[in-house]
Amino acid sequence: MHYLGELQLINYKNHDFLTIAFSAKVNAIVGRNGVGKTNVLDAVHYLSMCKSYLNPLDKQNIRLNQPFFSIQGLWVTENQQDLVVCSVKAGTKKIVKRNKVVYEKLSDHIGLFPVVFISPYDGDLIAEGNEFRRKWLDGIIAQIDRKYLDDLVLFQRILEQRNSLLKNIASGSSRRDELSLWNPSFEEVGERIFHRRSTFIEEFIPLFRSNFQQIGNEEELPDIHYLSDFHKGAFSQTLHQNERRDLLFQYSTVGPQKDEINFTLNGNPIKKFGSQGQQKSYILALRLAQYHYLHEHAGKKPVLLLDDIFDKLDNTRVQRLLDLVNKDVFGQVIITDTESERIKALLAPCHEDFRIFELPAIEA
Repeated sequence: MHYLGELQLINYKNHDFLTIAFSAKVNAIVGRNGVGKTNVLDAVHYLSMCKSYLNPLDKQNIRLNQPFFSIQGLWVTENQQDLVVCSVKAGTKKIVKRNKVVYEKLSDHIGLFPVVFISPYDGDLIAEGNEFRRKWLDGIIAQIDRKYLDDLVLFQRILEQRNSLLKNIASGSSRRDELSLWNPSFEEVGERIFHRRSTFIEEFIPLFRSNFQQIGNEEELPDIHYLSDFHKGAFSQTLHQNERRDLLFQYSTVGPQKDEINFTLNGNPIKKFGSQGQQKSYILALRLAQYHYLHEHAGKKPVLLLDDIFDKLDNTRVQRLLDLVNKDVFGQVIITDTESERIKALLAPCHEDFRIFELPAIEA
């Protein structure tokens, strides 16, 4: 068992002070639009990933006209309880503490308390570009492979140095042969990232297809295509062949930072040829596959956060999702909705303990 027992917010987004004691199973946060339901889920995500799901700029998550925010949560597992506190003061570095001990590296926290957030904004996985999908993929792998997270950080540093050197060469302040100092590490770390992403895609696709068949149409074939410059053979040769292009554009034009992750349905891009309903099924299947992948590799069921799904999904998909909740497929679930009576009716068949928390209107 792995769940969030208690949550306390101080000056987080539009909440001045809020405390909630959650059930280990199913919870619903209800209230009118604008009362901060999504912000509660976002705070749970922050306690897991050390960052907001919706706004990565920490200072913008501080309540208006306040100097700081604090999120405190009590994570409960079978053998222990862990008190995690995330705090940000304007103009200073964020602090994350576990059982009163400050993390020197936030990466040491990632993966300890996994969550999966299903949001109305998930359509961006299809609508946005490859950078968005790379971040999604990297965020999953990083939760179960700390070495991969370290490699991502290291590669970003190498990439920045190489790009800076390309600019200096163009301006005449550095020599072209200095690229040979950065190219080997660029290739070495990049290749590790490529292999880890390849392994993930290979393991993820069967989970994704299985979930799509439960949510969507069994006769349709969804697929994920991973394209990388490392597929083209020896990367050192690819790097050499593109050196003139790199110098022209003054940044690295090949490497894992350019990897493509393409979503298709029946061989066609889902973005161009998928109906609205097909795209909703696709996104939901991606998130559920993400849940099962993390459960399988982390050895614990992530907390499932469902934001405003009853207004964004049609009744058939909502019912199929709730059927999975009722079958005890998931661990702790936290749902938001605008109507308490609707959520009570939908959760009534659920045999597990569930709690409903009504948020009051925010005073102007």
